[in-house]
Amino acid sequence: MAATATICNSTPSFNISFPPHRTPSSNLRSCCLTLSHPSKGLVLFRSENLKRRFWGSDWGVSVRRFEISCKATVITENEFPDKVLRSDLPVLVEFVANWCGPCRLIAPVVDWASQEYKDRLKVVKIDHDSNPKLIEECKVYGLPTLILFKNGQEVPDSRREGAMTKVKLKEYLDTLLETVTAT
Repeated sequence: MAATATICNSTPSFNISFPPHRTPSSNLRSCCLTLSHPSKGLVLFRSENLKRRFWGSDWGVSVRRFEISCKATVITENEFPDKVLRSDLPVLVEFVANWCGPCRLIAPVVDWASQEYKDRLKVVKIDHDSNPKLIEECKVYGLPTLILFKNGQEVPDSRREGAMTKVKLKEYLDTLLETVTAT
């Protein structure tokens, strides 16, 4: 049995494949269960091969839908000057991409930071693929990249690339915020 999980346009999709098996009156058949959420918010499990043979054309099991949430504000390169460069608070910018594994790993930690530091810091996310000019301007070469901006400029030594744990992010932010408030 093999299982994969993908996220496309914030839509979760899981595939579970079983090895081929013999049915009583047929050749080898494979079975694939899929999980998706239709527009009504239900999650449907189904097997195309077994559906026709054993259950007819419309069967499924409804389960509670889950959502992927983002507590940090997602902005575009058009919003960057207003939301980041002209902000009264320091702004932590996270450059991410949907296809980036380490970006998905660090996402819950960055969302935690946006709530934990909401009085001292703004946190925004910028999609790498949708904002090529901004990626070039900020010289982002790896993902995820975290950069702290204060008074319209990048804070020196604030750039970090790659995933990090919650403890490391807390140390990173506490150190940066101490230096920023001291100046």
